[in-house]
Amino acid sequence: MKVAIAGGTGFVGKAITDRLLAENHEVLILTRNKNGKQEKENLHFIEWLKEGTSPEKELENCDIFINLAGESINNGRWTKKQKRRILQSRLHATSEIIRIMKSMKKMPDVLINASAIGYYGISDTEVFTEDSPDVGYDFLAHTVQQWEKEASKAQQLGVRTVFLRFGIILGKEGGALPRLIIPYKFFAGGTVGSGKQWMSWVHIEDVVRAVVFAIHNSAIAGAVNITSPNPVRMEELGRAIAKIMQKPHWLPVPSPLLKLALGEMSILVLEGQKVLPQKLINHAYSFTYPHIKEALEDLLR
Repeated sequence: MKVAIAGGTGFVGKAITDRLLAENHEVLILTRNKNGKQEKENLHFIEWLKEGTSPEKELENCDIFINLAGESINNGRWTKKQKRRILQSRLHATSEIIRIMKSMKKMPDVLINASAIGYYGISDTEVFTEDSPDVGYDFLAHTVQQWEKEASKAQQLGVRTVFLRFGIILGKEGGALPRLIIPYKFFAGGTVGSGKQWMSWVHIEDVVRAVVFAIHNSAIAGAVNITSPNPVRMEELGRAIAKIMQKPHWLPVPSPLLKLALGEMSILVLEGQKVLPQKLINHAYSFTYPHIKEALEDLLR
């Protein structure tokens, strides 16, 4: 199988690339600059989103496109300029993928497009699945909705399109966990905000396995929530981290302090939503780490 990945050098992209290479697939990483990037058997880098590049010439006969490209939502305060970069970087990369597809003699089998559970907005009481009619109205929700709208143009080309709505990804080398454990390392961990906000989390191993699962399962299309079937409240997550690290959970971080420090970006830790991976469950996907205790034990021990 020949797979093109946009955003393949990031935390999630690297993990997916490693899995695909282990399964002997050919992986083509779309990057703005391939200088210094080491190619090896079945792994190649292709420059794109840069004047003078024509990536479509090297992407002919690609079976799968995976789009993870976009400015990180964690890169500094959400100023007007930064919010514009977060949105436009996603739309620009996705529209370029659509353009490339239109130029291909043979359409790929599927587009796996990153998305996020921010689509649903925030709530302490509602339970969201892929069939939930309500959508959010905050910045993250708006960004995700516009992103999926752009990616859905692949459907009009006859390409099976999957929107992977990622939850809070936990991993050793990236995702949310390294930042979450910092206070505990200094014996200063405690409840963040009210502690009642939902954390719809997922282990990086299940992210990778779910992506591969969606690639191979032709019955899967549209939105797919990539979250554990057992979301937890922030208070429970903090206490689980403390117990495994054998550190105290005692110093609360008040909401006003976080809002002052992070501005609008504080929504990432002060608000949440209870999201269930109903479509994966319906298609009999088996989670490697369905519970927070076993996930954290794997990542922290």
